[in-house]
Parts: sequence; structure tokens; C-alpha cells
Amino acid sequence: MRIALDAMGGDHAPLETVAGAVEASVSGVDVILVGDRDRIDPICEDLGSTLPIIHAAEVVGMHEDPTKAIREKPDSSISVAARLVRDGDADALVSAGSTGAALAASAITIGRMEGVLRPAVAAVIPSTPPSILIDAGANPAVGPKHLLQFALMGTVVSEIAFGVADPTVGLLSIGTEPGKGRALERLATELLEQAPFRFVGNVEGRDLAASTVNVVVTDGFTGNVALKVLEGATDWIGALAKRAGRPLPEEIARALDYESTGGAHLVGVKGVVVIAHGSSSRVAIRNAIHLAATAEGVVSEIGRRL
Repeated sequence: MRIALDAMGGDHAPLETVAGAVEASVSGVDVILVGDRDRIDPICEDLGSTLPIIHAAEVVGMHEDPTKAIREKPDSSISVAARLVRDGDADALVSAGSTGAALAASAITIGRMEGVLRPAVAAVIPSTPPSILIDAGANPAVGPKHLLQFALMGTVVSEIAFGVADPTVGLLSIGTEPGKGRALERLATELLEQAPFRFVGNVEGRDLAASTVNVVVTDGFTGNVALKVLEGATDWIGALAKRAGRPLPEEIARALDYESTGGAHLVGVKGVVVIAHGSSSRVAIRNAIHLAATAEGVVSEIGRRL
């Protein structure tokens, strides 16, 4: 897997993005740095790195209109990285820059898979063992058929990226009893019950951290709120332990640390795309690159099942 890294994306780019790429490359991952060569070269020299650099003179800012920026800044690092994937010069794209820009570049440049109604963000829930939350922010408003496709794509990520055999799927709702939720959830349940994967019914918010199911399906608005609540709660637990002078056991700390995964898969486009946190450190970038490198076969398998 050749990973095209948007080296200019993120709050701490390019220093932390390049450092993360170097760490990933040490373990054998093939990384291509995409961004401003004048800023990247000195960092590579300091780190003793010879990673290839594809020059991109522009950057899409966090507060720019994503679609407009992608169309008006063809030489932005995210656009150039997306073209590498589209043209077959890279197998995956990783970016910690503007999520909207990454979504737009993936949809416009790489392109949506045939038969996919909408691409979706498949985030890893920081729990033990990890489970998938889809959609985690790409589609605030959806219909029942979208949730059906999200579930299918989420099961492929669970199987291939995390080695889960026959993953279970749950629909996020306000109660586990059949019939709970909005019309969206009730209509989606009818489709999910007939789907060729192991749908087990509704799950509640309390089930997310407990890994009750392997794949949690919901709309992008609800999913994004739920994911941010979980991440905030893990930060709070860590802060409480630090103030109490009692460090968490390493296994627990690692399970609660969302940087240990590094990012979320954007599924439904014609290439592997991993979106990392804007505040990603080099550790998160390294792990996001590793997450992309484990996704070989995800795109083709989603296409086959669709």
C-alpha cells in the first residue's frame, strides 16, 4: 500500500505530519509526502528522512468553504494527494486537514463508487475491543436506504481492517426495544432485518463504549455528536486520573486514547481514505497511516457486496 499523506493538513503540520510519516515508514509502510517542498525538505533533513515529496503549493484552510476551495485550489496538498489516488500513483490518502476538504476531494477527485448513495465516515470507537461507528459526520440527514448501505460498508471495514469475523450490527436509537426511535430508525430496521449481515437490533448510547456490537449505524449528525461525547469523556477520565496522581494502567490508557487509532475511514469512494483529527500528533499521524495500510481490499469488497 502506497500512502499519499497530506503533509500540510492539520494544526501541527508539517512538522508532526512529516514526523508521523517517518515513524510509519520505519515499520515498512510506503509513504509519499504531499505539500510545500520548501517547508517539508528541512524537516526531512533534520529527521534523516528520504521519503519522496510531491510538491503542492497551496493549502486548504480549516475555515474555507470545502467544495469551493477544492475547485479553486487545484494545487492544494489535499487535491494533489487525491489525484495521486485517482491516477493509481498511490493506494490510499491520509489527511488531518479540513474534514470538509477531504470529503470534497475524495468525492470530486477520487470519485464515488458505483452504486453508493453517499460516502460515509466509519470512525473507530475508542473502546475494547474497537468497534465501528458509521456515519460519524459526513451525512447529517439521511434516509433508511442510506443507513442500510452504511451498515454494509461498516461490516466490510470491521472484517478487513480489524479482522472481525461475521461482525454484529446495531442501529443507534433511544431504546433497545423494537419500534423505538424516529420514523427513520423504524423504516431502516425493516431493511436491516432483511440484509445479508448479522443485524441484532437497536443499541443505545450506553452501548457504544461497551462494544455491545461491532458496527453501530446512525446518521452523521447523531454519530458525530456521539463520537465527540465519547472522546471528551475519555479525555475527562484521563484528566481526573492525572489530578488524582494515579496514572491509568497502560492497557486502559491505550484503549481510551483515540490517537491510538489515528483516524476514520471514509468509505464509498474509489480509494482508501483516512481522515485524521486536526489536532493530530505524530503518533496519531503514524497510526492513521497504519490504519490506511490495513485497508487493502476494503474498496473492492464493498463494491462486490453492493
